[in-house]
Amino acid sequence: MMGIIIVVVAGVVIIWGAATYNKLVSLRMNVKEGFSTIEVFLKKRYDLIPNLVETVKGYATHEKGTLEQVIQARGNAISSSPKDKSKYEGELSNALSRLLMISENYPDLKADLQFINLQKELQNIESEIEKSRRYYNGTVNNLNKVIEKVPSCIIASLFKFKEEPFFELENIEERQNVQVKF
Repeated sequence: MMGIIIVVVAGVVIIWGAATYNKLVSLRMNVKEGFSTIEVFLKKRYDLIPNLVETVKGYATHEKGTLEQVIQARGNAISSSPKDKSKYEGELSNALSRLLMISENYPDLKADLQFINLQKELQNIESEIEKSRRYYNGTVNNLNKVIEKVPSCIIASLFKFKEEPFFELENIEERQNVQVKF
């Protein structure tokens, strides 16, 4: 009788352990998927920036410093590690905001059809990035809760599951979307 109880308890523990492990794997994959989605939209933004810079360059010849900051921030963001991605994305967002504010000083630029289309495209991409960040942070939250909660923390530590960082920006100014004004 005691042997049967031990076998049943061991079976329940093994089934629970396997189910918890599978849940952790699924959550980790959701986090990877979420980060990958962010990177897709960031790539679209990176690809759009040179066109935006070139359009502004044609009108705003006295804004060389701002244009160089955007180019530098883009380069830093592209080459950053996933760990540093949110920091450099914040710097890029600030640089883009400054670039788009330049258009206020150049009425011909504000009226340029290419510039208007690039602004609209950038606005759409920024919206998709924001949605992707929300999804990613939600999946990170779910994973981190399971990793920290008892008793699943036992399986998480046995199989070396680590908490994932949220996609957060460094300061309050960086938390705002790029302002696109027409």
